[in-house]
Amino acid sequence: MVAQIIDGKLFSQRLRDKVALNVADLKNNHKITPGLAVVLVGEDPASQVYVKSKGKQTKEAGMNSYEYKLKEDTLELDLLKLVYDLNNDDAVHGILVQLPLPPHINEEAVINAIDPAKDVDGFHISNVGLLATGQSSMVPCTPLGCLLMLKEFHGSLSGMDAVVVGRSNIVGKPMAQLLLNESCTVTITHSRTKNLEHVVGRADIVVAAVGKAEIVKGNWIKPGATLIDVGINRVEGSNGSKRLVGDAEFSSCSEVAGAITPVPGGVGPMTIACLLVNTLVACCRKYGLSEPDIKLS
Repeated sequence: MVAQIIDGKLFSQRLRDKVALNVADLKNNHKITPGLAVVLVGEDPASQVYVKSKGKQTKEAGMNSYEYKLKEDTLELDLLKLVYDLNNDDAVHGILVQLPLPPHINEEAVINAIDPAKDVDGFHISNVGLLATGQSSMVPCTPLGCLLMLKEFHGSLSGMDAVVVGRSNIVGKPMAQLLLNESCTVTITHSRTKNLEHVVGRADIVVAAVGKAEIVKGNWIKPGATLIDVGINRVEGSNGSKRLVGDAEFSSCSEVAGAITPVPGGVGPMTIACLLVNTLVACCRKYGLSEPDIKLS
């Protein structure tokens, strides 16, 4: 068996096209332009790349992009003041503070200072609680992207056995909750789970999000299962150059799984696309307008 490739680049382009159409409708019929504010503290190279990409795609979707680049030694109080100002800015419908923050700044304090209605990362404690109880919330972008791809591939997920490898607040826990809300039978595993390969081996859906390069092997996977690989790990190749790999060993897993996301080109592109979706949703909710249909097909 050779796994079908779940093309995150293709799906994300479809999603961004839908967002752009909805934004154009808001502009033409309601004179409203969604606005996304992204705050970057410090000069972390990876964060700079992410912020640049987010700004570019925000503008391409027809939204307003507001970027705030602060020095590494910015005081926590000053960052909180900026968040407060953005909370009260009617032109801003979504706020994202790029993580990680410098060690002297309390990430939880900053995240929970964001207006939950503008929390397009879905990390605010109020949104976490709403998601956990099955209510309407802002959903973290990466798990949302994973879910959209799974539903596009399978249709209904009801009754499927899903295993999430990883328990982070950013991916693992919200991913499990989203799958529960789709009536899957869900198991959360992690690096300390006993007989991890046995637990993974019974799953119809595997979401690998533990942050360890190629930990999930092909002989762990149930034949025909769907594998969503969230991991992004830089490893050294045989010639000394760096390459990106996921949390699953693609070469072996792709010979057993029925479908698999590649790294890169799988989950990654969907994350930014879902950030745009969340900004659009936040804007529509603010003005009491119908929320967009975010199916991929």
